Amino acid sequence: MLLWFVIAYWVISVAIGLWAARRVHNTKDFAIAGRHLPFYMVTATVFATWFGSEAVLGIPATFLQEGLHGIVADPFGSSLCLILVGLFFAAPLYRMNLLTIGDFYKKRYSRTVEVLTTLAIVISYLGWVGAQITALGLVFNVVSAGEISKLAGMWIGASSILVYTIFGGMWAIAITDLLQMAIICVGMLYIGDQVSGMVGGVGAVVEHARSAGKFEFWPTLDLKEIIAFAASWMTMMFGSIPQQDVFQRVQSSKTIKIAVWASVLGGCLYFAFTFVPIFLAYSATLLDPKMVNDLINTDPQMILPTLILKHAPLFAQIVFFGALLSAIKSCASATLLAPSVTFTENILKPLLNDVRDKTVLRWMRMVTLSFTLLVTLYAINSQMSIFKMVENAYQITLVVAFIPLACGVYWSHATNQGAITSICLGFFTWIIMLIFVNDPLLPPQFAGLIASAIGMLAGSLLPQKIGGSPPEHPKFLHEHAASPHPH
Repeated sequence: MLLWFVIAYWVISVAIGLWAARRVHNTKDFAIAGRHLPFYMVTATVFATWFGSEAVLGIPATFLQEGLHGIVADPFGSSLCLILVGLFFAAPLYRMNLLTIGDFYKKRYSRTVEVLTTLAIVISYLGWVGAQITALGLVFNVVSAGEISKLAGMWIGASSILVYTIFGGMWAIAITDLLQMAIICVGMLYIGDQVSGMVGGVGAVVEHARSAGKFEFWPTLDLKEIIAFAASWMTMMFGSIPQQDVFQRVQSSKTIKIAVWASVLGGCLYFAFTFVPIFLAYSATLLDPKMVNDLINTDPQMILPTLILKHAPLFAQIVFFGALLSAIKSCASATLLAPSVTFTENILKPLLNDVRDKTVLRWMRMVTLSFTLLVTLYAINSQMSIFKMVENAYQITLVVAFIPLACGVYWSHATNQGAITSICLGFFTWIIMLIFVNDPLLPPQFAGLIASAIGMLAGSLLPQKIGGSPPEHPKFLHEHAASPHPH
């Protein structure tokens, strides 16, 4: 019965996505919904994109093992990322009227910087999308009582999401995200109320977690631990800012105000709602401590689904898995589209002889198909947990793309030479430490971020041997800020 309800929901949501595809007529419709999305839709798609498998399965599992200290990267770092994007990056990027985040690096610096940052951004999505595909396999396996293997579930989930993403693009994602946000919020709150009644109220769960030391957040007064804590926080907080999915939601907005405040509100909602599945998963330690002990060191991601299957009535199971699938689908579709659009626009398009809009749109769809196949194979062969796949995804964008973006927007002396030096120094510092240095004082991504900042400063302030950057930053911004509502 549960499986048939899940299948019915799956078919309906795919059909809605295909219905939304009628609005796609060109690359702008496909990539950023023609810049027509109102406030409530942008807020919904910001929230739904980020509230994925890691929020429902990965973060609660990590909390059970490590407490608040273990989830500093997500949701603390990731929600702050969305708030920072809204407050500091949404307005200047919106005014530039761009299709992809890669276009910013080209206009601000050069074609070389555009290619290098775009490749880093595309690679970073392997981990994030891979986590969603892995979760889809797990869900189909659970709701079918093992009749559908995890491997088969991955392929079923990836192919069905691909269907409406490849045709509907950002329009399909925005409309389905609106539905899925409602299901996530209502479903999670309903399940939370049900489980709360089983364990004697929210207060009992909170007190049990407090007594177990799960609310210890800050690191001990040890230099290495403090640096590791800061590095984990910054990986998601800064590394997620130069991402195409974040940029798409900014650019899809009707106005600058919508771009700014929908990002901020989406980040706040994301932070608040991630604590609902954390509450649910921790309730299992009171309801079924034996099950938790059996799974905590072997497969902690299964604790919450197992709790719902063993202790919740059928209707509550349907609501929970509907909300879980909504979370995964919204996140997976957005993160399939984002790298495909930016790779096509910033890598392939300049190499094509025929650059008509219909040709570029066709290539965007072909790249979406190819990326789906690639990321599904990656997910099948990955041994990392869902939480780690997401957390590690942003290291490369942290060390390669963040400093050139931040300095490009806010530092008038940033140059093309500085950006190239920043990218190379950040990347090679990170990769060398990752491969050759065991247990360093500075985590590789933190060392890479520092090296990237040094590279930007040195490369921009020293005599310029590499040209390509605009001669005057204020003039550069003025050229792209003539109208608050560009068309």
